[in-house]
Amino acid sequence: MKKYIINSLLFLGILALIGSCNTSEKRVEEEVIEDKITSIIEITKEQFENSKMEIGSVSIQNFNESIKTNGLIDVPPANRAIVSSVMGGYIKKIPMLIGDDVKKGQLLFTIENPDFIEIQQNYLKTLEELGYLQSEYERQKTLFDEKIISQKSFLKAESDYKSTRALGKGLEEKLRMLTINPANVKAGFITSIISVYAPISGSVTEVFGSVGKFMSDSDPIIEIVNNDDKHLELVVFEKDVLKIMKGQSINFNIPEASSINYEAEVHLVGKSINENRTVKVHGHLHNEKENFLVGMFVEAEIIVNSIEKNAMPVDAVLEEEELFYALMLVEEKEGVYYFEKIKIEISMKNEKWIEVVLPEKLLNKQFLIKGAFLPFE
Repeated sequence: MKKYIINSLLFLGILALIGSCNTSEKRVEEEVIEDKITSIIEITKEQFENSKMEIGSVSIQNFNESIKTNGLIDVPPANRAIVSSVMGGYIKKIPMLIGDDVKKGQLLFTIENPDFIEIQQNYLKTLEELGYLQSEYERQKTLFDEKIISQKSFLKAESDYKSTRALGKGLEEKLRMLTINPANVKAGFITSIISVYAPISGSVTEVFGSVGKFMSDSDPIIEIVNNDDKHLELVVFEKDVLKIMKGQSINFNIPEASSINYEAEVHLVGKSINENRTVKVHGHLHNEKENFLVGMFVEAEIIVNSIEKNAMPVDAVLEEEELFYALMLVEEKEGVYYFEKIKIEISMKNEKWIEVVLPEKLLNKQFLIKGAFLPFE
């Protein structure tokens, strides 16, 4: 009887253990099934079409290795002029405004100074002296040739004549620099006002003077910029300069004015490092007719290399808690698309494409490449 009771208890214990194991295995199996279910996303054909979703596969795309930099829209030095007066004086007239278009040779402003009168007087005085000294030189030369006077007397007359002639030529050139016509001065027309003309065609970008203001010969009065030959002037750090060569593509934008991306190419690379350990890179614009303004700040990237990688459109990749996922098509059945949410690794990225690292067996699978961010769950 005692032995029967012990065997019964042992049998019940075994049954309880088996039941416990079965329950545990069933719970694990249910968890696996539940996890599998949560990774499957169903989208009806109506949802798919209304949301304009698209299905596609991984494709080979070019990714650029680039150097990011910044700089300015600029023009060559020959297209920029800072105009001042050859001699100081008071501004008499200045009709120019910022933004005005000017042609080469157009009047910019006039300057008045009594010293201009003195220069013209000295020029006339020198001309009078030169006439007398020339006659004296020719007379002395004739007497010297006839051995009537000494060589010393002749050389003195020759020296006085030639030095005065040089002085006259210098004053004449000075008048031309002041835009005063020497012929008018010879005719007796003397002025205290000079005119200053545009040395280049372009647009007025700065006006530093005003009527009645005294300006010295070193003071800038008007700045003119010709926009016909705009270019990029970029700043590249020393560590990157050896990667840059003439002909490389440049993509740039003007963040303060537009979100549009523009194109250029490297034309010149500086040959020396400045005190900031940078080098200037000169880029030619592909479209110089764009309405850029000189001095605009640009953000740019210089393309130094291009490689091919497996990629998906940027819209095909989901990011959740610093992990990345794609939706792989499992099947299409009875008007319903079934997608599996799989974890992926990413690498390089540009505006349209993102490099994805997938097992070989998944590279030919179909994925939701457009509309993955829509709230269809």
